[in-house]
Amino acid sequence: MKILLGSHHFFPSTGGIETVTDLLAREFVALGHDVRVITQTEGAGSFPFPVIRRPGPAELIAQVKWCAVFLQNNISLRTLWPLLLFRRRLFITHQTWIGHEADRPAWSHRLKLAVLRHATNFAISRAIADKLPVPSGNVGNPFNDDIFRETGNDDRTRDLIFVGRLVSDKGADVLIDALAILLQSGMQPRLTVVGDGPERTALEQKAEGQGLRSSITFVGSQTGAQLSTTLNAHRILVVPSRWPEPFGIVALEALACGCIVVGSEQGGLPEAIGPCGLTFSNGNAPALAGVLQELLHDPGRVARLREGAQEHLAPFRRRQVANAYLQVMGGTS
Repeated sequence: MKILLGSHHFFPSTGGIETVTDLLAREFVALGHDVRVITQTEGAGSFPFPVIRRPGPAELIAQVKWCAVFLQNNISLRTLWPLLLFRRRLFITHQTWIGHEADRPAWSHRLKLAVLRHATNFAISRAIADKLPVPSGNVGNPFNDDIFRETGNDDRTRDLIFVGRLVSDKGADVLIDALAILLQSGMQPRLTVVGDGPERTALEQKAEGQGLRSSITFVGSQTGAQLSTTLNAHRILVVPSRWPEPFGIVALEALACGCIVVGSEQGGLPEAIGPCGLTFSNGNAPALAGVLQELLHDPGRVARLREGAQEHLAPFRRRQVANAYLQVMGGTS
């Protein structure tokens, strides 16, 4: 099957959409399909499939004419218009909430909603599916199960880890406030902050002001095998997002590396965590502190939450996710 996979952002840009596009494209190729990726991201890289970057009108028409299936990983009006010229099957994966971009004009949202009625839609979580005005299949995002796995190292020397961009939406400041509450009760768990961003300096200053600088280590951005090694040294991943996360690949990666996950309860993040962790109300530092205190005082419960990880992760492994798409698109091997 000739699959044109549209991804507005792609490597060398990094993020969840870029990772999912790469994993799906590689799996489709491994399963015998002919795949091309179109993207608006400039750059270079070696991939087992062609990557067409910033295609002009003629190139975009040629690519849509070539394909049998056009799968958009998040809807992009910029690359949809050639479907007015060629009848091709359109599939759209919804990675986030339509309408959340406050800087986009209202007509853009209305047009996207109109397009959905002419496509087969996938949502990465039930939370996303429930907000769509059309029926949608629920296929969670994959994680790279070749890289993210337990190393057999049981020497988990650190208690907590945060992984994410250091911006206000991700809630690292909520986690620091929760640790300050724990400090007042005589607890001082060790936290590693993995990530970078515009809030890093302010967060470091906040940790210093709360008397937590000695127990919090900021290590900057990590990906791939390096991040897997770091996750394997920790017990609990904390995902304290202020906004409703559509899903949470980082939760899957952490579970695969032997952590349990504590995350905010709105959106699709609880679906990524499954039975392998606990949730708390978004932005509520005292509630987060209470959950962490409970888990840090009860290693037996942490162990029990880890027990179901492999079963929970099974449908999110990249081959299973690719086949879930192919079953709908008509190309299962």
